[in-house]
Amino acid sequence: MFRSLKNIDSAYQQTKTLALLFMVLCASIAGYAVYASQRTARMAQDHIYLLDQGQLMAATSHNVKDNRPVEAQDHVKRFHEFFFTLDPDSKAIEHNVTQSLFLADESAKREYDNFKESGYYNNLIQANISQHITVDSVIINPSTYPYYAKCYATEQIIRATNVTTRALVSECYLRDVSRSTNNPHGFLMERWRVIQNNDLRTEARL
Repeated sequence: MFRSLKNIDSAYQQTKTLALLFMVLCASIAGYAVYASQRTARMAQDHIYLLDQGQLMAATSHNVKDNRPVEAQDHVKRFHEFFFTLDPDSKAIEHNVTQSLFLADESAKREYDNFKESGYYNNLIQANISQHITVDSVIINPSTYPYYAKCYATEQIIRATNVTTRALVSECYLRDVSRSTNNPHGFLMERWRVIQNNDLRTEARL
């Protein structure tokens, strides 16, 4: 009789242990399922799916601030390309300069007024001179705000008989503003100034 009771007690303990293990296993599976579903939901939120001519493409979203230094470099490059790329056409000059002034404060407007008052743009038009700039590099210091930027560029003055190449270096500070069609990166250049604009060489045109 006692042996029978002992066997029943042992079987009960085994059943209890198995039941506890089964409950722990079920809880683990349920916990992992919740974690996996949440992770899948987060990953899905980071992707946008685009349909292009019947092809499904995934676009991944990122934090905008992660890309700010690159956007700042492109903003400075864009400004210099508009401000210094000029053709002997008053409307083309006005269009380019107007686009550039959306990206900078009164320091750029002041430089434009100085060029205009000195007759610089009129000389380009009358002598059929084109001006082209290539931005070589833009150095950004993202550790301080407003961000300090320094631009290194090569400028070409194209005349009927020769081409003059200049080395241009400028500096400015960048602060955040609202994005718009005219200012897609959401920066405004402040205290912009040209610190070097030296002739490198003049070559005859063939």
